[in-house]
Amino acid sequence: MRISAEKTRCIGAGHCVRAAPDLFDADEDGLVTVSNPDPDPSRADILRDVVGLCPNAAITLQEDP
Repeated sequence: MRISAEKTRCIGAGHCVRAAPDLFDADEDGLVTVSNPDPDPSRADILRDVVGLCPNAAITLQEDP
């Protein structure tokens, strides 16, 4: 499982940071940063939620087959 964020798409809504503060943070401009790009697979449900919460589709989740 791998999580990534595209800063050029991020509008700084902060839903990801509020939903998973151990995996996401915001930079000095309020844009998303990924703290842990390879999270534990047990976090898959919350990460799917984060992807759905992002208003600009800046978060991508790649799940292992």
